[in-house]
Order: sequence, then structure tokens, then C-alpha cells
Amino acid sequence: MSEIPGFWAVIPAGGAGTRLWPLSRAGHPKFLHDLTGSGRSLLQQTLDRVSPLAGERVVVVTGAAHADAVREQLPSLGAGELIAEPAPRDSMAAIGLAAAIVEARDPEAVIGSFAADHVIPDAEAFRACVVEAVEVAREGQVVTIGIEPTHPSTGFGYIQMGRALAGAPTARRVRQFVEKPDARRAAAYLSTGEFRWNAGMFVVRAATLLDLLHRWHPELASGLRTIAADPSRLEEIWPTLEKIAIDHAVAEPAADIGVVAVVPGDFAWDDIGDFASLAALLPERGEGEGPRVLGDASLVHSVDSTGLVSPRGGRPVAVVGLEDVVVIDSGDAVLVTTLARAQDVKRIVEQLKEQGRTDLT
Repeated sequence: MSEIPGFWAVIPAGGAGTRLWPLSRAGHPKFLHDLTGSGRSLLQQTLDRVSPLAGERVVVVTGAAHADAVREQLPSLGAGELIAEPAPRDSMAAIGLAAAIVEARDPEAVIGSFAADHVIPDAEAFRACVVEAVEVAREGQVVTIGIEPTHPSTGFGYIQMGRALAGAPTARRVRQFVEKPDARRAAAYLSTGEFRWNAGMFVVRAATLLDLLHRWHPELASGLRTIAADPSRLEEIWPTLEKIAIDHAVAEPAADIGVVAVVPGDFAWDDIGDFASLAALLPERGEGEGPRVLGDASLVHSVDSTGLVSPRGGRPVAVVGLEDVVVIDSGDAVLVTTLARAQDVKRIVEQLKEQGRTDLT
């Protein structure tokens, strides 16, 4: 699949991934880790997916604390293609600043925003969706890629699809975005066949995104365009910018006025939200060989056990008679839980912060 003229890939690389503690930390978050055993970090895998379509037109937005690590992992990035946020201001400011910088270079450019911590095994199917999304975006639409649900998840937001979009192979109008539902509503959504998971992927003309942002949040849009015009004012203006997610700032109100489309993405996708998600992505070992392993399998010894073990501390880890156990040894900390309680790991991070143990968080 060849490069798309005028298309820029934006990669927001933020978040601490607290549910993946102690592997993911504020100082070294999950997008910098190889969590699939591929030999490439999640960030590097994201670049691998988008570069066939964008070439060198890639902008990464990350926190100032992670800029050096991102540069080390992505040495091909040009000097102007790495944006270091002075402090987190949520996704609208991050993606919006990238859009403003791209708009200043090419007023007709289309951007695609794809988070740095997603896993998509079928890169070709992903790119086919992006190609269609770019064509729809050139017509002035905000386009999202909706992931086909595999189960009634309560951990993701949903997109309700409407009528087919004229002239597009698969794109449909977005009726509404729905926040994370409870289990009953999630099951009801799936029964209609109208809903897709919202993976936070957006494809849109840079100028269209900023013009729509200006309609509902004029000061934020003006601030971003001012920084793009004069980067020396970043430190001055950034702390004054409104902190809001792109979904609330643009996607939801734009759907209400009928300018949002969705391209259905029929490919496997995961944002590795916790250790249960991670375990499902790792290859199964042979029958009776024990838990799935992230790291050196020779260090893991098991008897009648299942689950996930990561011996990154370099020490042997033994598990006996435990089902769906999670054991994570990072060297300076050890986590022991179960796949069923994987979502609760973030509570340990909260406790450590309360105790002032920033060295561990």
C-alpha cells in the first residue's frame, strides 16, 4: 500500500498505564515497552503501521519527561516532528497542537490520530480502513474507525452507526458516541448490530478539526494556532489551555450536527488496558506447560498453574496449583494478583502515591 499524498500521522504517546504496574510506570509508560514479544515497543509498532501511508510525515506528541526516550526509540523523527508537552492537557490539546503545526505547513493536509499503545496484528486491514477514512475526511468529515466488538465490554465507549455514506465503500454516518456502559446496556448495544467500540482513532483535515474546535472552544483553538505560529510561546500559553478530551471537545458535538462518519474496522484490536488483556495477546504454551510468559520463559517454573508470569527481574519465578494467577517481577517490585482482579492494580499505584513512594510509581 503506497503513501497517501498530503496525509500526516499523529501519534499521541501519553498516559502512565497504571493497571500494568509494575511494568508500566509514570517515568516509563506502557507505550515504551515491548508487551507482545515482537521485539518492538508499542510505540515502534504504531510507527511501523502508519509509516507506509504517511512516509516521513509523522508527528509524535508526548510528555516532556518522555521526549528523550521517544527520540531514542524513533530516531527517524525529524526535529519538528516530536512535540513535548510541558504538562498533560488531555487529548484535545495534544492532537490539536499537532493539527495546528501540520495546518501551518499544508492547509489542505489530512491528519490521522492513532494512539501509541494499541495492538493491531493485521496492519494491512488497518491501513485499508485508513485509506477510506482519508478520502471521506477530504470531504470535510471527521472520521473515526469503529472496532467490531467481540464481547459486551464495559471498558470501552461505543459508536452508534447510522445510514451509509454516499460514495464511500463502507463508511456510515455516526448517530452518537456513547460513554462506557454497564453490562446490560453493552449487551443491548451488541444485539442491535449498530454499535462499534470507540478506539479513539480520528482522521480529519487539520483545518477542519481546528475550525470545528473554534466553533465550540474558540480560546483553545486560538491558543493552539498561536503556538504553531510561534513555538517559543509554548511554555507561556500551554498552561492556560482548556483541559478536555477530543471526544467531548469536537467528536460528540460534531456528530450532533451530522459531520462525523465511521469506517468499520474488522480487525483485531486491543489497548492492553490490564494484565488480563495482555495475557490474551501472548501465545499459549503447550498443554500442562503453565502460565503464559512475558520475558524469559526459562525462568518460569510451574505445577498445575495458569495465568501470566513476567520474570523481568531476572529471578526464577515458581507458581504451584494456581489458576489464572498474575505474577509480575520487575526487579524492584513484585505484583501478585489474578486475571479477574486485573483492573484493581491501579489501586496499588494510588496507595503508593499516598505513601510518597514516587520511586515506585
